[in-house]
Amino acid sequence: MSFRFYHREYTALIQSLALWGILGLLVGILSGAASALFLHSLNWATTTREHHGRLLFLLPLAGVLIGGAYDRFGKSVAGGNNLLLDSIHAAENATVTIPFRLAPLVLLATVITHLFGGSAGREGTAVQMGGTLANLLTKPLRLDTRAHKLLIMAGISGGFGSVFGTPLAGAVFGLEVLSVGALGYEALVPCCVASYLGDVTCRALGVKHAVYHVGVPVPALTPTVWLLILTAGVLFGLAAFLFSELTERVTHLAKAHIRSPLLRPFFGGLVLIALTYLVDTRDYLGLSLPLIARSFTPGGIVLWAFALKILFTGITLGTGFKGGEVTPLFCIGATLGAALAQITHQPVGFFAALGFVSVFAGAANTPLACIFMGIELFGVEIGVPLAASCVLAYILSGHRSIYSSQRISISKSHQITIEAQSVIRNVSAGPAASAETPPKE
Repeated sequence: MSFRFYHREYTALIQSLALWGILGLLVGILSGAASALFLHSLNWATTTREHHGRLLFLLPLAGVLIGGAYDRFGKSVAGGNNLLLDSIHAAENATVTIPFRLAPLVLLATVITHLFGGSAGREGTAVQMGGTLANLLTKPLRLDTRAHKLLIMAGISGGFGSVFGTPLAGAVFGLEVLSVGALGYEALVPCCVASYLGDVTCRALGVKHAVYHVGVPVPALTPTVWLLILTAGVLFGLAAFLFSELTERVTHLAKAHIRSPLLRPFFGGLVLIALTYLVDTRDYLGLSLPLIARSFTPGGIVLWAFALKILFTGITLGTGFKGGEVTPLFCIGATLGAALAQITHQPVGFFAALGFVSVFAGAANTPLACIFMGIELFGVEIGVPLAASCVLAYILSGHRSIYSSQRISISKSHQITIEAQSVIRNVSAGPAASAETPPKE
């Protein structure tokens, strides 16, 4: 058998590798710098709010400001993350425009949301900024439609990897978030490079990411522990389902009953103020990072903390405030895992770590990215039980998502018929209605 070597093939491969390595590097630096600016601004907003508690009473007026800004300048970018996904999924030779104003608008709106006490995250903002900045490179570099889409995928990875300090998870997230059940391997090189360089750039600009410790060694995986891990995975999937449904329901009700986009966040702010005083704590405002940290210590949270964070965040995002969903999902998962551990007398830190990433896996339909994230954050020892928990949460969250523009490449069950590449928002009303009858034995 002769040795086969085709120099044209390898010339093309090396040229492609060099091109996308350089483009990924550029996108990573831009994304990392944007995330650093955002995270420093967010830290300022959070510290200011904590030192001036009365700012919470201005939350309704802050909502009017955000609603007015998006109504006046941001109608074309109101889709946020979904706009990025739509631009990637656009038909061949078609391009969905991503205006540059998306980046400064979402940055300012998210900082304002956190400054005055809205319960939101940070991933959405970083991803949108990364995608927008990547989009800016298209015209100067005269990239075609296919390259434009790959560049936005790299921007998503760069934003995600840099904002959380998890470059492996960021790389996989950019490949996985587009479609349920499929990976966009065509963007492997730029996504990997952008995520890594984004993280390096962000850290070089002075950002320090939160560190969470499981606190105890991973328990022996006995049948009893495995039963609890699988039970936790089921609960995490249901929590993801509840979060997605509540946020969507609040959004629908707000638009149906409050026509003015300025007044939706105004009334949402009033409800959040009332809830804050009803529960008599401010733990559920902003990112809730202290609450997440307490989830890893025995007795650090109340058993219903996860439900309150779902409620606060659903109202915040559903009424028009801006920010991401991922950090609230971290909080929901960590507090739910801690609650289960307290009830069953298991290691709290271990189950909090499982929930931290598993609820996100279910809500975003990105189990592989979440497995990588869990390993990056908590160590490889937790990998096997964490993978089981993430996969269960992914399956049992159903065909729903915090990203309504995701496509469904493969149904989560062979007994549910969903047309390939269906958009999540079009099937979330109930794909079970099209379920096939299982074959008789």
